[in-house]
Amino acid sequence: MSTAQEPVTILLADDHQLVVDGIKSMLASAAGFHIAGEANDGQQALEMITAAPDRFRLVIADISMPRMSGVELCRAVKGKYPEIKVLILSMYNNVTVVKEAVAAEADGYMLKNTGREELLAALQRIADSGTYFSQDIIPILCSQYIAEKDADRQLAVFTPREKEILQLIVREMTSGEIADTLCISKKTVDTHRANILEKSSCRSTIGLVKFAIKAGLAEA
Repeated sequence: MSTAQEPVTILLADDHQLVVDGIKSMLASAAGFHIAGEANDGQQALEMITAAPDRFRLVIADISMPRMSGVELCRAVKGKYPEIKVLILSMYNNVTVVKEAVAAEADGYMLKNTGREELLAALQRIADSGTYFSQDIIPILCSQYIAEKDADRQLAVFTPREKEILQLIVREMTSGEIADTLCISKKTVDTHRANILEKSSCRSTIGLVKFAIKAGLAEA
């Protein structure tokens, strides 16, 4: 646990001074935490950490900043200084943004409408080598996990070659173009296409495109 004698030193990175001042006010009377530095963008924050990596134990980073986003900052920090904890603050709770933060190995993710008590609880848990994701974020993580599991099950029936051909079909390539790309015969491509249609229970190329998007093989 953190103590008053050894406060958790924090680097606060946000390009909105109002947010910076608000967080500083929240932590002003909190024992065990100390704002040791402020940065107006992700690049400045990274430069401050690089210059003195032992100065900071925890970074509070806005997800949307000039020059370098909070996710990019988190990825860079974790790549060079994995012992430094990173808490992402954001106004966004959509699945893509949350997934990017998790992939960057963020130790926590909270929305900016968070109150003082929850912020302090999050910082304490992260400082104690835990993780913290706000209650609004947990359902998003769960739904993403379920969606990925569903996609894995859907794609499990396909061979690697069938997945490869399905991706090319989604790119609107003809059987002849696919055959040339993969250096196989058009007849072989047509056989694979028939197998893909059967396994996916689709009846047309449009159906295959929708299936591929749902399974994560193509972008909507």
